Amino acid sequence: MKATIVTIGDEILIGQIVDTNSAFISKSLDKIGVEIHEMLSISDDKQHILDTFKKLQNNVDLVLITGGLGPTKDDITKKTFCDYFDDELIVDTKVLAHVTELIEGFYKRPITQINKDQALVPSRCTVLHNQVGTAPGMWMKKENTVFVSLPGVPYEMKYLVENEIIPKVVKEYKRPYILHKTILTYGQGESMVAERIEEWENSLPEFVKLAYLPNPGRVRLRLSARGIDKNILEAEIENQIGLLNAIISDIIVGYEEDETIEVIIGQLLQKQKVTVATAESCTGGAIASLLTSVAGASSYFKGSVVSYATQAKVDVLSVPKAVIEEFSVVSAEVASAMALNVKKLMNTDYAIATTGNAGPTKGGGNAEIGAVFIALATPNGVIVEEFNFGQPREKVIDRAVYKSLEILQKEIMKFV
Repeated sequence: MKATIVTIGDEILIGQIVDTNSAFISKSLDKIGVEIHEMLSISDDKQHILDTFKKLQNNVDLVLITGGLGPTKDDITKKTFCDYFDDELIVDTKVLAHVTELIEGFYKRPITQINKDQALVPSRCTVLHNQVGTAPGMWMKKENTVFVSLPGVPYEMKYLVENEIIPKVVKEYKRPYILHKTILTYGQGESMVAERIEEWENSLPEFVKLAYLPNPGRVRLRLSARGIDKNILEAEIENQIGLLNAIISDIIVGYEEDETIEVIIGQLLQKQKVTVATAESCTGGAIASLLTSVAGASSYFKGSVVSYATQAKVDVLSVPKAVIEEFSVVSAEVASAMALNVKKLMNTDYAIATTGNAGPTKGGGNAEIGAVFIALATPNGVIVEEFNFGQPREKVIDRAVYKSLEILQKEIMKFV
């Protein structure tokens, strides 16, 4: 079963907003064995939408469209659906009752005609009821292709995908199994990893595919298997991971299904019932931002001090001024003091600290551009490592963030 995801909105095309809907939909469909054929972003133009529908007709089994279902005049998806399916809009009484209750009961204001128009749907569509918003989803089939229209508001789209679309697809379509397993590696670049595992990669069975997913300071290796027998796929994936581990066990730091490193670290911290804090200079709070992006992070993340200026390290983190003067603000000694002091300040088990020169200019310190010191305070002491991440500035910050998380993960894993 093949699917195409279409996002409608000029705001996406001009870069005003980032399309996160396609990523969520593709992951959700992949989990149930639906192959994503392509992703498209198109303008709020009736003819463009119609041309896109015609191009996709009978070339894929499922087309999921997000956007253009709002109450304003620039939202044209419903009317365009009617044109494509030669249908007309009618009032769905169940949707109207829901919209009325939401507007008058929850928002406590009179319902307007624009609000009522949200209950207009093509007469022949299957309505996907949106319990968290006013715009219903619409499911319509033409020849061999199903077209599904979803609101562009992310939380409304997610509700409909999880509660309406996925159950309906699972019930009505036969699909193969698709399994993914991702191996997390740190410390070596993509080309070096590829060279080390070339023989293993060349020997993979035809139904198992390998993809390299490089990021600053890390490379994820994603194994994907597709077939009709789930047990065979699972057994082969585990077999290949065992073979791979024998080759590059020195750089493998973990495995994930869909989880990112910040999710994995959160799970480890929760499992061991330990906490962490950060003291960030050159990374500017980016480590804390990643850690707190995970739901439930408050159970293990206590807080952060972004001591970007030198004086803040002295005033807030109590780094001795004499230490800064003797070793410079970008040094192992300062990083160590930052980590130990924020650990004490936040009363945590672990604490990460970063100080460095991200560039693009050298500034007033002695450190080379790209130099970063990362410290990790643990229950047993402090670990400090020095790196030079080169340039540009964004690369230095990204690599410092992920290297910090790598160091933290490796230390926590010692006690698993």
